Amino acid sequence: MAEITLLDGSIGQEVVKRSGDRATPLWSTSVMIDRPDVVGGIHADYFAAGATIATTNTYAVLRDRLVRAGIEDHFEELLEKAAAQAAAARDAHGSGRIAAALGPLIASYRPDICPPQDEAKQVYAELVTFLEPKADLFLIETVSSLEHAKGALLGCSDTDKPVWLAASVNDEDGTLLRSGEPLSALAQVVGEYQPDAVLLNCSRPEVIGDGLNIVRNFGKPFGAYANGFTRISEGFLKDAPTVDALEQRQDLDPKAYAEFAMGWVAQGATIVGGCCEVGPDHIAELARQLLAAGHRIV
Repeated sequence: MAEITLLDGSIGQEVVKRSGDRATPLWSTSVMIDRPDVVGGIHADYFAAGATIATTNTYAVLRDRLVRAGIEDHFEELLEKAAAQAAAARDAHGSGRIAAALGPLIASYRPDICPPQDEAKQVYAELVTFLEPKADLFLIETVSSLEHAKGALLGCSDTDKPVWLAASVNDEDGTLLRSGEPLSALAQVVGEYQPDAVLLNCSRPEVIGDGLNIVRNFGKPFGAYANGFTRISEGFLKDAPTVDALEQRQDLDPKAYAEFAMGWVAQGATIVGGCCEVGPDHIAELARQLLAAGHRIV
């Protein structure tokens, strides 16, 4: 049987559920200023569930987003606290790796406002420089266009740490990026910039399989971690949205999600986990099914 890397799941939605705070455009980020232990507890629960990766709560720690929220002066503090919480949970667990999350600039699922690659490179490079000593690998998340992929990968060009590229595909067609560009066109970008793994993330689990049939041909380790939203709504595509604009599915319990993920493993995926609305219970069930099938979680 295969060796499988088991990622963690949602950070942002778990923060909202545990903090009791009202959702804001930076719902998963501002909590770290005063209550970083909330994030640390989430990491600890994912490790206890069987995950071998802690993804830092840095998805939205980007200067452009912090400026809008009036907390840009907390930029380095937020990065430091996010990395420290992941490391503390890892150390307490006794094993695991830390993946530094690099989220989309300006907004998620908005390839229409993605900055040019040369501009994006500088933004990502600053994050990589700060987080490199604290991370085992970099995880570029929710890539919605070829331009987005190029800018983020250019920003990671000076690191010696592994870089994983995670693309988000159309809710109805897993062969298309959210930009409408064919997922197959990402092969050229992967060939040029050589990320260490290619994943699909923050997409409906029903469309992931079709996307993996394409990604599996890129010559890299591959995998997926899907979301638990009904769809990405029009309301969430407006400026400075909150998670309130998205609806959680009621039909994606841990067993149902694990069934999807086990299907990805059957396709050859060696990296699986969860994204938005996929929590510790989902990861625990996925770990159980992986072990029951004879796989080794690494």
